[in-house]
Amino acid sequence: MTLPPDHPAIPKPRIGVLLMNLGTPDGPDVRSVKRYLGEFLSDRRVVEIPAIAWQPILRGIILNTRPKKSAHAYSQVWREDGSPLAAITRLQAAAVKDSFGPEVLVDWAMRYGRPAIAERLSAMQAAGCERILLAPLYPQYCAATTATANDKAFAHLAGLRWQPALRTLPPYYDDPLYIDALKTDLETSLAALDFVPDAIVASFHGMPKRTLEMGDPYHCHCQKTARLLSAAMGRELTVAFQSRFGPQKWLGPATDETLVELAKAGKTKVAIFAPGFSADCLETLEELSIRGRESFEEAGGKDFAYLPCLNDGPAGVAMLERLLARELEGWTRRG
Repeated sequence: MTLPPDHPAIPKPRIGVLLMNLGTPDGPDVRSVKRYLGEFLSDRRVVEIPAIAWQPILRGIILNTRPKKSAHAYSQVWREDGSPLAAITRLQAAAVKDSFGPEVLVDWAMRYGRPAIAERLSAMQAAGCERILLAPLYPQYCAATTATANDKAFAHLAGLRWQPALRTLPPYYDDPLYIDALKTDLETSLAALDFVPDAIVASFHGMPKRTLEMGDPYHCHCQKTARLLSAAMGRELTVAFQSRFGPQKWLGPATDETLVELAKAGKTKVAIFAPGFSADCLETLEELSIRGRESFEEAGGKDFAYLPCLNDGPAGVAMLERLLARELEGWTRRG
């Protein structure tokens, strides 16, 4: 059918895939970190305290003390191509962008900071994406990660007259594709070490304990991931939780305390990895690889190795391609 000469240009219908991760400051400087932390810690999914009580603490104390310390930490892991999390997420998107044919556009965004989710959704729609798969890159579901990334996308769509059709990538904590990718990657990393670990620690990001009591499945998802991976590898894994913040009780055992206890118990050769992170970031490269090593060695540990996340390596990319392809079924095979 021929359109009238004055008809607006209509792009060819396409499908969008938006990879979403947590976020990062624009730079490892105090001002950028303060702006980022202000957005991150104002999210009601992240800090579930009434704003009237929380915001004075955040604005009056935390944002005047924490950014300097965090900026120093970021400066220790910052790459030439930017923040590790942003750089790796960009590489992951690039690695799968041609995997689903010319009708599928793959992009990436951050929940906090840039590129923003709303910005990339607008770009996708302008490029003709009438169907979009939101892909939060969190294997284990948590309201403070998966849900808030989806919330941000839904909030953008709420303001649109013409909304695209939408799907979301489910958590994949027990998916055989994910477990096999972790196993393959870990065994490769372990084989490259010049020592045999006495213990292997699986460190997941921590959450306040009350989130479990309120019904968040995150803790259960983490434990099942570790249990399935341990069975697949045929060796014991020590589960721990990192990144505590504030005085409330958090999921445990704590990673830093676990490393000290292992060293004091005579397990002086330890490897640690972070299966809940799809890409290396501040929490893995600084908190685990740098500070974790220091805590372990100060307690008497001798050999310590941090094993990288799946990142944009072969096992991780292959897993991501297959997960996304499965969720695109029916969209990419339309008759």
